[in-house]
Amino acid sequence: MADQKAILKVGDKEIELPILSGTAGHDVIDVRSLGANGYFTFDPGFMATGSCESSITYIDGEKGILLHRGYSIEDLARDAGYLEVCYMLLHGEAPTAEQYAQFKNTITRHTMVHDQVNNFFRGFRRDAHPMAMLCGTVGAMSSFYHDDLDISDPEQRLRSAYRLVAKMPTLVAMCYKYNIGQPFVYPRNDRSFAANFLNMMFSVPAEEYNASEAVVRAMDRIFTLHADHEQNASTSTVRLAGSSGANPYACIAAGVASLWGPAHGGANEACLNMLEEIGSVDRIPEFIERAKDKNDPFRLMGFGHRVYKNYDPRATVMRESCHEVLAELNIQDPLLDVAMELERIALSDPYFKDKKLFPNVDFYSGIILKAIGIPTNMFTCIFALARTVGWISHWHEMLSQPGQKIGRPRQLYTGHDARKYQPLKK
Repeated sequence: MADQKAILKVGDKEIELPILSGTAGHDVIDVRSLGANGYFTFDPGFMATGSCESSITYIDGEKGILLHRGYSIEDLARDAGYLEVCYMLLHGEAPTAEQYAQFKNTITRHTMVHDQVNNFFRGFRRDAHPMAMLCGTVGAMSSFYHDDLDISDPEQRLRSAYRLVAKMPTLVAMCYKYNIGQPFVYPRNDRSFAANFLNMMFSVPAEEYNASEAVVRAMDRIFTLHADHEQNASTSTVRLAGSSGANPYACIAAGVASLWGPAHGGANEACLNMLEEIGSVDRIPEFIERAKDKNDPFRLMGFGHRVYKNYDPRATVMRESCHEVLAELNIQDPLLDVAMELERIALSDPYFKDKKLFPNVDFYSGIILKAIGIPTNMFTCIFALARTVGWISHWHEMLSQPGQKIGRPRQLYTGHDARKYQPLKK
């Protein structure tokens, strides 16, 4: 609500702007009336611009706080499963036992995709990047539900949300199976959300796959810790696409495309690529010195975070799962040895402490996914799987708010002024 006013002075002119206060975080200056006064704000990257009003997720990067519907991410990761978090993000409150049982049953029984989806995959090259296939097949899902896409109907919006949460693991597993030339594996209703996903990834007709409890728990935590992260690039992309009235499947496909960028969802893949570049523990000192050298382009991936100026709160819980999985699987892999030594140095070296360059969630999730046996080109697909519920929750919230308008950012034009066109024949 507007408690006070800001006065913008431009020459002799004064423009009064309301100051709005939320539940927590910075107050915002409402600049919507500036256009009528002949001005726009200029904020590349939208680093100081609030694009919407939301009650889903709150981040305080300075203090290392991440809340979903008011609950801390540490509590949720330790005490709630991914599907509980999904319900909470979609509905605003933690579920009762009865609500959760009904929600879980609905999601479980909607994990299968239409059999004709198989035909879409046959149109891709066998070596197509999994994210290319995921982007295409998620968007294509709208062709199967064209009679249930009235975005003004809250019930239809929720049905679309449930379908996307339920079917995304199946699509991601299909991307992997197609990529490696194995037959698709149908979902199993007798397994948990994470266990079912792992089964679709790693079982084959000749042999069933049974993941250990530690691996299933780690997979569920990876989903939980990536479920939502406020107004990031992909979430903002989904909101902007949704503001035009686009159907939910097209909006989520847009989010997948945005997430594909290495500066966003490709962070844990970039972390593994860095570990491969280092190669062995004895080369770590060389790369540590390079990371400290401002003139060297090398950067330690998976350390520090653009938002969190202290410790990434998600990394605290992910670190526990990482060490638990590595201890149970006892994998002999030089890259995992490099990762653990890098972690030890980053947590003890004064340089990293002073710069707040602590291991983030991408560092630990990348190590876990590698240890489980998931190839690096699938990492971003799994991120998209987990983030789908956040995307669709923001989309649903946006369409529930009155007075919603199509997104239309402004620009600072620096091109030619009006000039006369010379016809080609002259």
